Amino acid sequence: MNQEFSQIDLQHTKRALELAALGIGQVSPNPLVGCVIVAENGEVVGEGAYFYDDIIHAEAVAIKQAGERAKGGTAYVSLEPHDYEHRTPPCTLALINAGIRRVVCPIEDPNPLVSGKGFARLGEYGVEVEVGLLAENAAKLNEKFIIWHQKQRPFVHLKLAMSLDAKISLGKSVSTALTGKKSLQKVHELRHEYDAILVGGNTAFIDNPSLTDRSGKKRRRKLVRVILDNRLQVSENSTLVKTAGETPTLVFSNSNNSEKIKLLESNGVEVENTNSRNLNEVLENLRQRNLQSVLVEGGTEIAAAFIENKFLDKISFFYAPIIIGGNDAPLAIGGKGVDTLAKALRLSDFEIITHDNDFELTGYPRF
Repeated sequence: MNQEFSQIDLQHTKRALELAALGIGQVSPNPLVGCVIVAENGEVVGEGAYFYDDIIHAEAVAIKQAGERAKGGTAYVSLEPHDYEHRTPPCTLALINAGIRRVVCPIEDPNPLVSGKGFARLGEYGVEVEVGLLAENAAKLNEKFIIWHQKQRPFVHLKLAMSLDAKISLGKSVSTALTGKKSLQKVHELRHEYDAILVGGNTAFIDNPSLTDRSGKKRRRKLVRVILDNRLQVSENSTLVKTAGETPTLVFSNSNNSEKIKLLESNGVEVENTNSRNLNEVLENLRQRNLQSVLVEGGTEIAAAFIENKFLDKISFFYAPIIIGGNDAPLAIGGKGVDTLAKALRLSDFEIITHDNDFELTGYPRF
């Protein structure tokens, strides 16, 4: 596989990634895929993006648009074309039958049903395959799908809002909005990317949140609200319970309070008899529901539990330029902590973004 790429290759691969990103919120549990078909004369003759409900894959959309002009051309695809019959015929055969001469693709598909097999099939039919251009960009775009297959669990993203001294609320856990409107807008854009949103029972009880995606962007499935609540603190009068009939709401609890469970279930809440501290079982349950990703929004002990169990793939901290102080105000991360700096969790590949007066630090934990 040749690793020499031109500026033209770079341009069209970037476009394939842009097309793939159009499917955010609309492809899970499948990957984001975009495709650009370029004719022999260098003209872009077809473009396609994948949307789960449309069934047809990005390659097939682009090929249909290109028609006979695809023959002898190059296909720029954001992820390895699949080579097996599933909801659609193999995309490899669609490319081969269209007469595509060359395929440029950043990364292999992590799905074992596909990984390497798509490229191999194309090679068998004489299609030139070149892999690796913008690989990091492509992997980050499909990070949820990649973790889903590599770790056999949902991608977990911890998001917390806090003061400069890492307080997440005022003393005695008084519910407080710390960050501004721009940060809130970004949070809803984040929620749009995820299949589920998760909080602890204490957060559900004190904050009485709605935990919905108010980005205004189209999504395929409703955001599933998950509450880890062994003490069944969530109130039947809470927003979460009152709206459970219209927004999926799932409570993990090992409580034997059958009356409270019946009351919650009568309001549309689904209660799983699972120890909410067993994050392995919680994540496995979410995986069985085909929930590819989960955004964890607190609180203190929930955040610590995901860190201590190493069930964490990404972190976003939103900082308000304020200092709260006080011994009673809860810190962002609780738990046992570490006894040496060598054991401290470090982030890599992080970026700092400003949202008016607030700033966001997002990165990847290095366990």
